[in-house]
Amino acid sequence: MIPARGGSKRIPRKNIKVFCGLPMIAWSIRAAIQSQCFDRIIVSTDDAEIAQIAKAHGAEVPFIRPENLADDYTSTIPVIAHAIDWQSKNGFSATEVCCIYATAPFIQANDLRRGLETLRSLDVSYAFAVTSYAYPIQRALRISAGQRIEMFHPDHLSSRSQDLEEAWHDAGQFYWGKTQAWTQNTPIFSEASAPVPLPRFRVQDIDTPEDWERAEMIFKII
Repeated sequence: MIPARGGSKRIPRKNIKVFCGLPMIAWSIRAAIQSQCFDRIIVSTDDAEIAQIAKAHGAEVPFIRPENLADDYTSTIPVIAHAIDWQSKNGFSATEVCCIYATAPFIQANDLRRGLETLRSLDVSYAFAVTSYAYPIQRALRISAGQRIEMFHPDHLSSRSQDLEEAWHDAGQFYWGKTQAWTQNTPIFSEASAPVPLPRFRVQDIDTPEDWERAEMIFKII
């Protein structure tokens, strides 16, 4: 399942804007096809142009996402649960479903395969891509209202970086889940999930024009 609504505001038409030669969503579809993990690759969208481009690059768009699941506040799980429910009512039942973001050009087929293997071998509800922070979060700083520097954790003022626990964050690429987890609204960020670690150089959120430029530069290098 690739959720791709049409209402991106910070980067208009982000899901189908051309990124390094292809519409952004095409990179996610291509990786899904190459992984050979899936019986169906479905795009959930409320937008006719996105639907047309998704089909042209090998995905299915068997339904149009309802408006109540296409606003700025709808989270991922209800969108995937809706797609699962639609498929079930139309004669196709899935046991494992992967949500792949439409704006994940660094996604690779082998990572998707590793995710599925992790889901199955560890018998968890979800398995999703993570990467490590480049700098210890325990030594993070804030800028106060008075334009002064403050530490989030002053107790680590003198801690050596190598003595601090490594921290990880969501890579924003894919989320394998058992069907029951999606439909029962099981939280993704919990002990019910297992990590699929990715190197930092293959992870980039793309939310602003600056993010987009950085992602294209990295993509061209790797």
